[in-house]
Amino acid sequence: MTRVVEAVAMEYGERLKWEKIVTKNLAGAKRYQDFSKSLGRPAPVPCIVIEGELVFDATPSTEALKASIDQFFKTS
Repeated sequence: MTRVVEAVAMEYGERLKWEKIVTKNLAGAKRYQDFSKSLGRPAPVPCIVIEGELVFDATPSTEALKASIDQFFKTS
């Protein structure tokens, strides 16, 4: 999933900031726990979250990810 995000992120340059959360370290585990609480269930791993909203719980195509990012930019 990271490869898809990296490929798409390059096309947006500075407009898009993204972060890979590693749940094996304490800070990542805490973020995972907090996000899971906000969902009301364990968050899927891996997943893509945009502005706190679970958008993909499986690896999307680059086209689907671009469409979601474009939609976010239109509404923000």
